[in-house]
Parts: sequence; C-alpha cells; structure tokens
Amino acid sequence: MSSSSIIIKNERDLEAMRPACGVARAVLDEVTSMIQPGITTREVDQFAAERIRSHGARSAFLGYRGYPCNVCISVNDEVVHGLAGNRRLGFGDVVSVDVGVLYNGFVGDNARTVAVGGCDASAQALLDVTEQSLYEGIAQAMAGNRVADISRAVQRHVERNGFSVVREFVGHGVGRSVHEAPEVPNFVDDRKPSPKLRPGMTLAIEPMVNAGKAAVKMLNDGWTVVAADGSLSAHFEHTVLITTGEPVILTCPEMMPLRLPAL
Repeated sequence: MSSSSIIIKNERDLEAMRPACGVARAVLDEVTSMIQPGITTREVDQFAAERIRSHGARSAFLGYRGYPCNVCISVNDEVVHGLAGNRRLGFGDVVSVDVGVLYNGFVGDNARTVAVGGCDASAQALLDVTEQSLYEGIAQAMAGNRVADISRAVQRHVERNGFSVVREFVGHGVGRSVHEAPEVPNFVDDRKPSPKLRPGMTLAIEPMVNAGKAAVKMLNDGWTVVAADGSLSAHFEHTVLITTGEPVILTCPEMMPLRLPAL
C-alpha cells in the first residue's frame, strides 16, 4: 500500500478508538491472568469470548478472512494465529495471546506472551527481549521519523540479544479495519520505501521473535504459523498513536507519556 492510502485519524476518530483499545487491553489482562496449567486452549478462547461480550464488544478476529476463533492462542513454537482446541497447557509452556476487539466502530489490537506457571531462564530471556524490543520500537514512533526507524530499533534489540525476527509477518496500521496501511516490519528492508510517520497515524507494532532461526512454516490447519526449527517463539503488541510529541500507547494508557521499562 502507498503512503497516500494511510488513514489519518482525527480527534473524533480517536475519541471512539481509545475506548476500543482500552477494551482490548482489559480483555488481554483478563485472559492472560486466567491461564494456568491444565486449562485447554478452547477454554481460554471461550473465556475470552465471554469477556469480550461483557465489555459490549465483539471479536475483531472471529470470521476475519475465515479465522475460526475469538483470539489467537499460540503455544511454544507457534508464532501467530494458533487455533483453540483440546490442547491442555502445561507448566512451563509459553503462550502468546493476541486480542483484537471491535468497539465503537474501531479496532483495538494487542498481544502478550506469558509462561504457564513459570519457565526456565532461556524462555524468560526470550519473553523479556521480545517485550523490550516492542518498547524500543515504540520509542521511535515519532512524527518525522519513518516506519523503518521503528523496524530498525526492534531488529537491533532482538539480534544483539541472540534471537531472530520473523520476517513473513509484520505489524500494520489499525483503525476501522484490523489491517490498514502501512505495514510495520520488525526488520529493515531497504528495497521498499518507508512511509514517514505523521500525527494521527495509528499503528499495531508487534515484534514476533524466535529463539532459534527466523524461518517459519504453516501447519496443515491453514492458520497456525510455527518456527520451522521448532524453537520457542514470543509475540508482544500494542496499538500506538503518532502525535506531535511522544507516542501514545492506546492499549496501555497508564504509560502516557511513554516511559520505557528498565531492562
């Protein structure tokens, strides 16, 4: 998509979008808090559906391009778009939950990876580095910068810590639709033009990081993307507003203005 197709939100749009992002954040908090050893991914999805309804929203993912679940639940080597089912989560599993809701005509989109009951040091390092890479990217989400500045910050942090950025799936603009222009890669691709960031742009910034190599493959279900080498994967995401000053994390309103977590 060209930069001319990027949708700039006005204050009226943002008045509707902020609550949508607040609902997405609340549901993500609720869902990740209930995950424990022994629960099935279908039970997690059903709980998410109930919590989305309780907020007067609906899933932005259910039925989108045929996706059959309310939220994306990806376990261990699953990178994104995992499907709910009979799988029981065990102690030490690493679970990524991606929540998108439609509320007030706008989408709020965020994701987080959690360890079920705890995990070993190597898995925790993957989670910590992936989450911090998200905030490194957000720190570059300033008017006058380019999308590539976000991408570069994410990639640099991930790779200097010995992990790999997934390249087949990227962040994106978000607003009335789940996916809007521009794409927001987690790596720098000098072959493509990089749009300039302007106030009113709303971006879903979402590093997807593998403990091993970057390559991924699709499972036979047609949705679940896994690390090709079977290594663990992590995924963190926020919806971010570009302003005339500091970036605003719409799915994390307590972090306005932006303050980076300590390593």
